[in-house]
Amino acid sequence: MKNPIVALLQRNQKETKSESNRHARKIWKKRNPAFSFSNTMLALSLMFLFIPLFVIVFFSFNESKDTNFTGVSFVWYQKLIFESGPLWKSLLNSMIVALTASFVATILGTLASIGVGWYKFFGRNYIQSISFLPMVLPEVIMGVSMIVFFSAIKLSLGLFTIFVAHTTFCLPFVYLMVTARIDEFDYSIIEASHDLGANEVQTLFRVIIPAIMPGIVSGFVMSVTMSLEDYVITSLVSGPGSTTLPLYVYSMIRFGVSPVINSLSFVLLLAICTIAILLRNGLKSFAAAH
Repeated sequence: MKNPIVALLQRNQKETKSESNRHARKIWKKRNPAFSFSNTMLALSLMFLFIPLFVIVFFSFNESKDTNFTGVSFVWYQKLIFESGPLWKSLLNSMIVALTASFVATILGTLASIGVGWYKFFGRNYIQSISFLPMVLPEVIMGVSMIVFFSAIKLSLGLFTIFVAHTTFCLPFVYLMVTARIDEFDYSIIEASHDLGANEVQTLFRVIIPAIMPGIVSGFVMSVTMSLEDYVITSLVSGPGSTTLPLYVYSMIRFGVSPVINSLSFVLLLAICTIAILLRNGLKSFAAAH
């Protein structure tokens, strides 16, 4: 157990450092004008990112099918709900793959991060080095390697092969998120749990996992996002009857952009923003409680 006096001194040092950081930030803001080069670049970057979203939302309410705005209408939302069966089926396939692959990747990535971060074994440095390869390799190489692997084991292409591929490239993102959380972990908590009689399993589920839960949830959300938007790898490992949303949208774009896609994009944007706000508030409450 950590000495209470040492813990109190460390806490005072942290408070002093945070106070000095706040003071330095105030001085920096006073010395730097509001309209600086960095603020201008930030504004331009935000415009570059968000203007296309506003354009999509604007034309989702356009009565006309082309880019000429003829009036406000909800006809494309009506077609999205009642006349887009294949589109909803592809979205369902994407959600099934994204949730299952992210769930498995989160479990494997969390356990891998705990094992690599806290235990010493042969090949530990090698595993740390190669764990980030799926993040830096081009998606075409990932997809081709997956096809070769599935062909070697005589596995038919379909939703299961998409699930395996997505689990593979989502795993490093979870590992990275959880590792960042573990690096800030207070090891005295584990010593306290052992002193109180907890074994390894009880310490894992009652101490370690609750403490790193924000990193786990962040990794899961990142995995779901990466899986939903992936096209290159999915197009290479998909088979008949396993069309996901990116594949379906791309097949529609080849014959002209339909405003139904704009409507679906706005619906997904609202859903993602709602989930992000709820998760942000939930993670803040969870972190404060633990």
